Amino acid sequence: MYWVAGFASSRSFVVDLGRNQSPCFGLCGSDERHLFYGYIVAVPAQDIGGIMSGLVSDSWWRKTLYITGGALLAAAAYLLHELLSIRKEQQLDSKDAIILHQFSRPKNGVPSLSPFCLKMETYLRMVDLPYQNYFDGSLSSQGKMPWVEYNYEQVCGNEFIIDFLEEKLGVSLNKSLSAQEQAVARAITTMVEEHLYWTIAYCQWVDNVQETQRMLDLPGPLSDLLKWILCQLTGGIVKREMYCHGIGCFTNEEVYSLMEKDMRTLATLLGDKKYIMGPKLSSVDATVFGHLAQAMWTLPGTRPEQLIKGELINLAMYCERIRRKFWPEWFVDLEDFCYDSDIDTSSGTPTCMLDLGLFSRTDTLEDSDLSLPSHSNTHSQDSDHSGRSLSDSDIEADGSDVEQQVKGEI
Repeated sequence: MYWVAGFASSRSFVVDLGRNQSPCFGLCGSDERHLFYGYIVAVPAQDIGGIMSGLVSDSWWRKTLYITGGALLAAAAYLLHELLSIRKEQQLDSKDAIILHQFSRPKNGVPSLSPFCLKMETYLRMVDLPYQNYFDGSLSSQGKMPWVEYNYEQVCGNEFIIDFLEEKLGVSLNKSLSAQEQAVARAITTMVEEHLYWTIAYCQWVDNVQETQRMLDLPGPLSDLLKWILCQLTGGIVKREMYCHGIGCFTNEEVYSLMEKDMRTLATLLGDKKYIMGPKLSSVDATVFGHLAQAMWTLPGTRPEQLIKGELINLAMYCERIRRKFWPEWFVDLEDFCYDSDIDTSSGTPTCMLDLGLFSRTDTLEDSDLSLPSHSNTHSQDSDHSGRSLSDSDIEADGSDVEQQVKGEI
């Protein structure tokens, strides 16, 4: 008598029992392995025909099963091709060139839905280093994003990237800071990246995932399905890692309470200063901007946006100041800068951000006026509850920004 063995589980998985190893599942070349638990079922081979005939005795059901199975297999093959393949349109040479690998641009005009990618790209603009964006979707060898290549060296992790660039190219935003100020800046960076980040990610990928899904830009006929799958996977990862971090053990209201405390702390530290540490930029400004920009421009109608555009308006002016200074191609509508809950923020049509490719802030500022759309001259002035306006006198820029200030712009 012949016998066959199979794997039975409460979930649908295809498991190769012909190898003495755990099945490998993962995205972007991940080597992570997962163990699945279930029951080994053994039945006589001669009884399989009877079992299957009982399950699909009806010819109509058999045809439906075949068609559905074929469609699912085709969809799965397409999804695997889109999610696992690395698409490279060109081979880039990193000799004496900074290549920044990051996630692709979203559709709402924001440079990135990742605060760490936005931080890194903003930092490169702050130190005025030309770089080349590379949206190939491949993670670093440590499974991180973003990461850079320079002279065929690969570095990942924002802190290590900044240290690497300072050592190789001699750039630094913290030269004017004292030892005590540098310690304070590091403490602020840790609070933002290790605490505030999780609350914003929770709002972005769990509590407001439908809006985030609409912002994603994925090509192909199954783009909607791909975006849904990506959001579900990311949301699950965020919830799992939040639980491991400890903040995921709290309720929805408690998570938002922690987020509000962090944002109020940043607002207090900023006060009336131009930047976090004073009148001059430092690397902590790239960190704070990268995270607050998510609350300000990617979470319409949520509690983070209400807070930053309402009571903590100095944080909104701070974000806008940095946006105008270092992102001349990133256009936003600021006619109603102070949040009003009666206004439907989803009705606006966002303007897609231009991709400058090889970017140099010095070169871009010379041509920035040529790329400004006509609607950028129609913004009206507004003020917060304390009477402070959002005019140029409040969102004041350095002398190098004079070329960016357009007549009548806020």
